[in-house]
Amino acid sequence: QVTLVESGGGLVQAGGSLRLSCAASGSTLSNYAMGWFRQAPGKEREFVAAIRWSSTYYADSVKGRFTISRDNAKVYLQMNSLKPEDTAVYYCAARFGMATLTRPMTSPSYDAWGQGTQVTVSS
Repeated sequence: QVTLVESGGGLVQAGGSLRLSCAASGSTLSNYAMGWFRQAPGKEREFVAAIRWSSTYYADSVKGRFTISRDNAKVYLQMNSLKPEDTAVYYCAARFGMATLTRPMTSPSYDAWGQGTQVTVSS
């Protein structure tokens, strides 16, 4: 099972940008479908974005502001026009075999998770 490591979180003012990265320890991500989820305090983990081959998927709350992209080594989440409600721990997720990811917006579809990176957006 692949080990995922996120980076790039931090504190930013509303309207600012951050770029999150997720890398696999000891492996490439070329055969994995990838997703980003987030969890705010007191709330359930929610889907943010996913990428499978060249197809991308986004939660309605981030469409037009966030962009998911990838190369063989990493997956990225570019977050623009950040809002205080984007504050959460962001998690990277992976599923081996892109064709097997039939429900990219659901967390049980993924079988590997990173430890999370904190994103805090101040008003």
